[in-house]
Amino acid sequence: MVKAKMNAVEMLKADHRKVEELFEKYENARGKKAEIAKKICMELIVHTMLEEELLYPACREAGVEDDMMDEAQVEHDGAKVLIAELEHGTPKDDYYDAKVKVLSEEIKHHVKEEEKRDGVFAKAKSKGVDLEVLGEQMAARKREILAEINEDNLPTPVTITMKAAALKRSEAIA
Repeated sequence: MVKAKMNAVEMLKADHRKVEELFEKYENARGKKAEIAKKICMELIVHTMLEEELLYPACREAGVEDDMMDEAQVEHDGAKVLIAELEHGTPKDDYYDAKVKVLSEEIKHHVKEEEKRDGVFAKAKSKGVDLEVLGEQMAARKREILAEINEDNLPTPVTITMKAAALKRSEAIA
């Protein structure tokens, strides 16, 4: 259950800690990797939806620098590419563990950028974004999203900044 009175930054930071724990769990797992990876994907899909639908527009409207917001969006889209790969694969696939590891590293970087002293969260606060109201909106939206999806019914990630021009797959070089 989402805590109703949590402000937006507290809520998003709680999501960050949860995903960090899941990545650690995956790294130490002997079995159940597919289950843990699905949880990671679900958490990240919900989290990116909340940020993209609510936080990022509020930040842009408040005057947070476009460069910072653009980079955050591209980071999301890069993660979504790996999420889509994981959703269509299994831990038995070549490179699956590597994809989880790279996703983990991308997310660690993204979290660091958002949470640093002059990051997105600090800028939102300094520019006057009402984080309490935004937190209430996020909590309501999170409940809606979770009611619509589950780990077996994840929405396909939608990118905003990437369109993956016709990629070709080659055989691995031995």
